[in-house]
Amino acid sequence: MKTLRLVLLMCCLALLPLVRALAADVYESDPDHTFAFFEFNHIGYSFQRDRFDKVNATVKLDMAQRVGRVEVSIDVNSISTGSFFFNQMLQSEGFFDAKQFPLISFVSERLSFDRLDNVTSVEGELTIKGITKPLTLKVSHFKCMMHPVLHKPACGLNATGTIRRSDFALGKYVPLIGDEVSLYVVMEALKR
Repeated sequence: MKTLRLVLLMCCLALLPLVRALAADVYESDPDHTFAFFEFNHIGYSFQRDRFDKVNATVKLDMAQRVGRVEVSIDVNSISTGSFFFNQMLQSEGFFDAKQFPLISFVSERLSFDRLDNVTSVEGELTIKGITKPLTLKVSHFKCMMHPVLHKPACGLNATGTIRRSDFALGKYVPLIGDEVSLYVVMEALKR
């Protein structure tokens, strides 16, 4: 009898992650309100800010357990600098090499929450040009509520982080063009 109880207890414990995963709400990013910006020092004259227009994200969020998972995919060909010439240059082999590496990805299973259940940071792995490095995004704004127009649950956030572009084989013209790149994420997502 004790053996049977122990087996049942072990089975229940083994199924606990599955139950938690099923309890999580799943949100899909709104393509009209989700972008990734990056900013870098351009020869000391100015800080240039460019963005990717096609960012897809799936967020699994279990507020009761204070856990979540984030999966982001960025289309490198959606880079938007405001200049056709610079778009082409950044998509070329010398920079993002969009033909060989058409996607940038970010995956996180570690979200930090404050006492009011706000997400304060997202720790994960950023992959650019097949190179994966850890990245922590600091969340400056987070809100979930019923969308006033669509009448379904929605969440939004603003987050920032910093990388060194040379860590991802993007170091062309360093140090003339700054190596440190500031990242800005703007996302709104709707519950599935």
